[in-house]
Amino acid sequence: MRVFSKSPWYISGLAFECQQCGRCCQGPEEGYVWVARHEVAAIAHYLRLAEEQVRKKYVRRISPGRYSLVERTDNRDCIFLQADESGRRGCAIYAVRPVQCRTWPFWATNLVNPDLWARAGLRCQGINRGALIPFDEIETRRLATRR
Repeated sequence: MRVFSKSPWYISGLAFECQQCGRCCQGPEEGYVWVARHEVAAIAHYLRLAEEQVRKKYVRRISPGRYSLVERTDNRDCIFLQADESGRRGCAIYAVRPVQCRTWPFWATNLVNPDLWARAGLRCQGINRGALIPFDEIETRRLATRR
């Protein structure tokens, strides 16, 4: 007996082009930017700080073995979100940003169905804009976010 599996709704790819608005990194909702030990080490190296300094200043423990980047207390934005002189917002550690940030918006929660993808698009101006991202790349990013 042959079993057919249903293709994901995004099998033809999805359009995405970052607009550098910073909304994916901004509050006011509290969220977690999960960070692994090797990512903390990479951030420390990038910032030319000791790992312990980075942990104390930029990382918080959520539960045993689970850590997140801290948020600004005034607006809940990611601590590394900054604006340039033109008002474009970006990541101060972009080159070494955590996997969670690298894979946005191709998270499993956004890819469940077209409605959830559209809901993510209400917050992210880059969804459904720009180049078509092929299915294989979407899947690579989606699977990378599993921890």
